[in-house]
Amino acid sequence: MSQHDRQLAPQTRPLSGGEVPFDPGELFYSRTDDRGIIIEGNQVFRRISGFGWSELKGAPHKLVRHPDMPKGVFYLFWDRLKSGKKMVAYVKNRTKDGRHYWVTALTWKIPEGYMSVRLKPTTDLRAEVEAIYKDLLNAEQNDGVNPEQSAERLLAKIAEMGFVNYDAFMAHALRTEMENTSKLVHMPLTPMQQRFFAMFDTISELGAEVEGLVEVIRAIRTVPMNMRILASRLESSGGPISAISVNYSQMLEEMSTWIKQFAEGPDCTFARIKSAIQQGQFLVCASSMQSSMSVYFDKDLAGAKDITALSQDKETLEREAHRFQTEAQESLKLIESEVRRLSRSVLDMKRYVTGLSSTRMMCKIESASLGDSDTALNGIVEQLDERQDEIERRLARVVELNSNIQGHSAMLRSMS
Repeated sequence: MSQHDRQLAPQTRPLSGGEVPFDPGELFYSRTDDRGIIIEGNQVFRRISGFGWSELKGAPHKLVRHPDMPKGVFYLFWDRLKSGKKMVAYVKNRTKDGRHYWVTALTWKIPEGYMSVRLKPTTDLRAEVEAIYKDLLNAEQNDGVNPEQSAERLLAKIAEMGFVNYDAFMAHALRTEMENTSKLVHMPLTPMQQRFFAMFDTISELGAEVEGLVEVIRAIRTVPMNMRILASRLESSGGPISAISVNYSQMLEEMSTWIKQFAEGPDCTFARIKSAIQQGQFLVCASSMQSSMSVYFDKDLAGAKDITALSQDKETLEREAHRFQTEAQESLKLIESEVRRLSRSVLDMKRYVTGLSSTRMMCKIESASLGDSDTALNGIVEQLDERQDEIERRLARVVELNSNIQGHSAMLRSMS
């Protein structure tokens, strides 16, 4: 038994099934080969798991797998890792004495195998995910659902939570946990994290404004039809109103096309901007975890007789943190490109709004020429006034939010 194993031995307790307490600021780390065999791990991992290092080293990482974890989670885990993707998941682990502990695990591929850094989940999101896991496990055990099908169900559940894909969920989970941990341990977020978080909140608000524009345009699409009905009722006096309705209908169609190109579908401008920001947010969070883990290594190095492997892993984490930061900068380039495209696109929208304003004015003139002979046109004018004001307000807010994103992007560029 090693000196560190002897230090762990007194902490081993009889089987209890309870949860192992540990501090939110403590980070787990382990490195495995391509098969998931444990090569190295830090003192927190060894202490909390309750296993001696001689038991962990050379063992498959599933040594600490808890039976409450559905196989579908690990199917997705390995499917992503083997395809070169990064992975974040909530994982319930089992200790040597039968207790458990939860972690938010960040895992990714390195040339030597895989590396994982874990932190303690402290938000309500973990409980939501735990409920999903229970459903998946029940389906696996009682309904004959295989791991691949279980993974598909997991992705479907994630979609029901409002995430467009698992990458979006990972970015949200990592941000949520790191923000809360930052508050609990009184450790400020990095400037890059703060900027990316603010930028993501801004693009989310911009999306809400665009959704509002969609609703307004949808609400006034009936206006041209009502104008044509009114024109036919006015007979010869309705000619100008009929012409106005045609013009107004064409402009609404152009605005709808603009909205569709900007905000609808997975490849629209808004989706590309949001995805790039989300990716950058995820990468700076992951890089921050890696950097924090690298600093945390000092405790392990201070008590180790042979520091060769730990020193190499510390260097690997520092290198990987830098690589993730570089990838975040690549996301920033895409953000800047798409935001410039949005700025040009907004100019087109402004022209459409100006056209609607002119149409509204023509309606007012025609309403005045008819006098009080028809109140229906007055009602249409009032509706146009109300909707026009809302369109202009929302579009102005879109311009402001787009400018804010450009500001955050410029600040992030200066940090590189």
